[in-house]
Amino acid sequence: MDGLRVDTSDLKHLAASIDAAAGVLPVKVRAATQKGALNVKKDAQQRVGRGPYTPRYAASITYDTELTATGASAEIGPDKDKVQGALGNLLEYEYGTPWSAPRPHLGPALEAEAPRYEKALEDVVVEALSW
Repeated sequence: MDGLRVDTSDLKHLAASIDAAAGVLPVKVRAATQKGALNVKKDAQQRVGRGPYTPRYAASITYDTELTATGASAEIGPDKDKVQGALGNLLEYEYGTPWSAPRPHLGPALEAEAPRYEKALEDVVVEALSW
């Protein structure tokens, strides 16, 4: 018989890897997101420092993560329930006001973490797919 032969063993391996990854990826993506959020929080705290009138503001910066239908999400910023946490909105630290200069800390911390977070997500996917 002179027919065309197709080897689908690699395709079957890929399908099995994707099935296995579906169970592992959400947990690993959330772990990478938690690490990234922690890095952003620490960087933002360091960038804003301790002002003479806001010695506790940096300590009010926290983060929280959760699993979502499409992966994971993180919320990072001052916690209004902590001492001086409400000052993030009142003082407009990130962008300034007509009476005070901006003190960017959350945005620059997020920008600094972005390449590391993207690499961590890439590593998670590659590991999960066993490539």
